[in-house]
Amino acid sequence: MNPIKVLIADDHEIVRDGLRSLFEKQPDISVIAEASDGWQAIEYAKKLSPDVVLMDVNLPRLNGIEATTELSKSSPNTKIIALSMRCDKQVIGDMLRAGASGYLQKDVAFRELARAIRTVMQGRIYLSPVAAEMVVDGFVRHASEGEATNGNLLTAKEKQVLQLVAEGKSNKQIASIMDIGMKTVDTHRQHLMARLNLHSVAELTKYAIREGITSVEE
Repeated sequence: MNPIKVLIADDHEIVRDGLRSLFEKQPDISVIAEASDGWQAIEYAKKLSPDVVLMDVNLPRLNGIEATTELSKSSPNTKIIALSMRCDKQVIGDMLRAGASGYLQKDVAFRELARAIRTVMQGRIYLSPVAAEMVVDGFVRHASEGEATNGNLLTAKEKQVLQLVAEGKSNKQIASIMDIGMKTVDTHRQHLMARLNLHSVAELTKYAIREGITSVEE
């Protein structure tokens, strides 16, 4: 199996050097490039097609949120994990909406970062415990305030499909689990995206987490 190709985007050379050194000890993960700002991260991602970008939120020239937004459009197959010195609810939400598949504070142990990379490569979301708590707290707070959500517009079948999509199941697997045709599954997917104004599996997954339709991966 080919190693997971990682691009490190951080404006501190010592951080990039440290991560590269640690990843060299992981047989299934390989650092293929390093970027010192957001535009450079986008340029390298387009040229090298990394599997995962470790994206510092506070990058010069183009911050991590905007760089993630652009990468989600130009390199949709690349997973993005946000790294930040702080765990701010607004920033977490902005990064997830921009297209990130994970969020970690920079003070986490390296083994957790490696676990996050392997998790997002399986099509799942990875949030550090603190970030996950903030996401869940935001959902509970909104629910307690009676905030209306688009989730109320979904049928039971659509919610079932949404949960399975968020869990990384393929159309064939969903069809088998729900005992429906693959064309029906595809129709449900299209209705979900149109109704919720979402445009990718990653966005559907993040929506399902926010709406409590699936659990947060820790």
